[in-house]
Amino acid sequence: MAIAASGIVGSAVVLGADPPARSASFRWTSSAPLISPPANAGPDFYGLKDPSVVYHEGKYHVFMTTATSKGWGLAYTSFKNWKDASKAPIVGLDRSPMGPGYRAAPQVFYFAPHKLWYLIYQGGDPLYSTSTNISDPTSWSAPAPLFQTVPDIVKQADGNPAWLDFWNICDERNCYLFFTNDQGSFFRAETSLGEFPKGFHNVTRVMRGKREDMFEAGNTYRIAGTSNYLTLIEAIGPKGRYFRAWKSDSLAGKWKPLTPDRMNGFAGSGTVRFQGRMWSEGVSHGEMIRSTSDQTLAIDPCKPLRYLYQGLDKVEGKSYQYIELPYRLGLITAIGPNPISSMCKK
Repeated sequence: MAIAASGIVGSAVVLGADPPARSASFRWTSSAPLISPPANAGPDFYGLKDPSVVYHEGKYHVFMTTATSKGWGLAYTSFKNWKDASKAPIVGLDRSPMGPGYRAAPQVFYFAPHKLWYLIYQGGDPLYSTSTNISDPTSWSAPAPLFQTVPDIVKQADGNPAWLDFWNICDERNCYLFFTNDQGSFFRAETSLGEFPKGFHNVTRVMRGKREDMFEAGNTYRIAGTSNYLTLIEAIGPKGRYFRAWKSDSLAGKWKPLTPDRMNGFAGSGTVRFQGRMWSEGVSHGEMIRSTSDQTLAIDPCKPLRYLYQGLDKVEGKSYQYIELPYRLGLITAIGPNPISSMCKK
C-alpha cells in the first residue's frame, strides 16, 4: 500500500540490480481470482488489496483493504474452503468501533499472552485494534497508535513520515515491527513481549536498495522446525510487481538472500503458471498461509507453500487512477522443491 517518501539516508545493507525474468529456485501455479468486489457493489467498488489471512477453527479468515470511491478502508470475509471464497460475504470493519476513515494494509494474528486478536494497519501512522472474536467483524476496538511520536529516521526532508505496510512478529522474548518506505529501505523497531503493543523503540534501517528493488509490502515469518526466519519484500519489474526473499537466524539479525539467483526472487510473473487465463499483472502485496495463527507467524516447510496475493486484472488499453486499479485476490501454490521446502526435516 503506497505512501510516497524520499530523502532517507543512513547506514544499511545496500542492494540493487535489474529484476530477473524468472527465478531458478521457485515455481508456482496460480488460481483464478478468488476474492473480488461483490457483484452487487457497483462500479465505485474498484478493488480488494493487501490480504492478511489466518486459519482458525476450521475457517480461513481474510482481512483486506477495500478501494472505493469513498477512499481506503478495511474489510473481512471467511470461508471453510478456497472454492467457497468467491461466494463469502465481504463485511466492512467500519461497522465496528474501529469506525470509518483511512485504514489500509492489515495484518492479523492472535497474541497469546493477551488472549486477543490483533489487527495492525496503517492510518497514516501505524495503528492497531483488538478483538476477542475473529469471526465478528463488528468487534474490533477503536484505533490506537503503536508509536506516540514519529521516529526521526522515518521522516522525509519536509518532516513528514515515510513508513507503511507494518508487520509484527514475536519470538520468545521480543516483538519486532518491520516496515518499508516506498524508497528502498526496510526498517525494524522492537519492544519486549511483556510491553507489546507499547514500548516500540530502537527503530533501525536493516536493509537498503534501489526504490524499485525494495519497494513495499514486507512479510516476515518463522520457518517451523528450523532456526530460520524468512522476509519477503515486494519489488517493481517490467512485468509487474514481484517478491524477493531473504533469510536470517534471528529477527534482530542480518538478512541474507534466500535464493541463488541475482535478485533472490520468490514469486513473480516469470515463475507463476496460471490455471486458465493469465489474469494478473505480477504478484503483489499478500500473505503466506501460516501453520499457526499466533504472534510467532510460523510457516511449515514440509507442506506446499501457499501465498494469497493481490493480482492486477487490468482491461487492456484502459487507463486508471491509482485507487481505481482493479486488484483481485488469488492464491499461488509452490510446485516442486524450493529453498524453503529443503529445510523440512521430516
